[in-house]
Amino acid sequence: MPGVRAPARIGGWVRHAPIVSLPCYSYDALIEGVIAVTHAAITGWGKCLPPAVLTNHDLSTILDTSDEWILSRTGISERRISHVPLEELAYVAAARALAAAGRQGRDIELIVFGTCSHEDQVPNMASGIQARIGAQPAAAFDINTACTSFLYGLSAATALIRTGVVSNALVIGAELISPFMDWANRDVAVLFGDGAAAVVLEASEAEEGVLAEKLGCFGEARDILRVDGMGGRYANHGVLYGVVRWQFEGQEIFKRAVAGMSGACEESLARLRLKPEDVDLVVPHQANLRIIEAVARRAQVPMEKVFVNIRRYGNMSAATVAVALCEAVEEARVRPGALLLMPGFGGGLSYSAHLVRWGQRTQPLQVSAVELPPNERSALELIKDCLRRKLSPADPHAAEPFAGL
Repeated sequence: MPGVRAPARIGGWVRHAPIVSLPCYSYDALIEGVIAVTHAAITGWGKCLPPAVLTNHDLSTILDTSDEWILSRTGISERRISHVPLEELAYVAAARALAAAGRQGRDIELIVFGTCSHEDQVPNMASGIQARIGAQPAAAFDINTACTSFLYGLSAATALIRTGVVSNALVIGAELISPFMDWANRDVAVLFGDGAAAVVLEASEAEEGVLAEKLGCFGEARDILRVDGMGGRYANHGVLYGVVRWQFEGQEIFKRAVAGMSGACEESLARLRLKPEDVDLVVPHQANLRIIEAVARRAQVPMEKVFVNIRRYGNMSAATVAVALCEAVEEARVRPGALLLMPGFGGGLSYSAHLVRWGQRTQPLQVSAVELPPNERSALELIKDCLRRKLSPADPHAAEPFAGL
């Protein structure tokens, strides 16, 4: 072929010239408008929160704690406990996001599912959503950076749209933490809840979606937030799946979370030559109200410009920022064309910050009719049922140990 150098042949093997990947664009070129960039606009959004509410008072009936103790240390009053599996939460959120975008499942080319509480690892969770929404043959993969999984998924999907691999994507952040919780450990049991949310991204020439981000990880400190019992290292060692032990060094996690998120915010802004006052709204990870306030101070953003919903839901891990984003839109905190700053922090210890330009539409194009199946049990009843299953596991030597799963 003219203009293409033939590969060299050495000893029967064909040696190709090395392939060098260039960045799809530089931030300076983007700012100065010297190149055309395909963006990944957020065109749909949807959340799914299970109806069962677990209050601080409820927790005080099974733990040595109180509403005042939890609220004063975390900013949390209640959280949700799911009566359905993880896939169901994610499916409802996805259906609502698709409706808001005016899209059908068959239109979607990529599904990214962010979670650390996989219902299944083989096959992955994203493929289950692909089947449920009828998105064949869309690409589908999971991503696990714990609480930052949705944000990392947003980066991955945006990059694939920018480079032309796909023209749209469904990005999900969903967690079912309650089955993996140590309900005897008040240091962690008071913090987490279940939930899901999703967004639809579409290729756009308008400067919308993720404009800049910073991703990072304090890998050397990964053991200060660990859930023993989740993962292959515990297989065939007498550890029952679902029986866990949380290693959670709260003070050190606090320091790392504030440093990671505030530093990522600063770097993301610097990449676009922006200042904190250019940000219209901060939608942070909701792990602890004190952390949110500290990050706001370090990032030089007043709390009036920070969206906070931790009091209602606690920390939903990968679902947290996604749910907060949906609620910020629903509550008219996101105006057309708003510049959003979305910092996150999670196990690993991963951290990130995303600068997102919202589009001109803040109302869904359609409303999904998909709903969760009804639930008649209280959150406490759901937890106690979970504890009974932990204490009475299925017999692994039974003829059909997986029956009913």
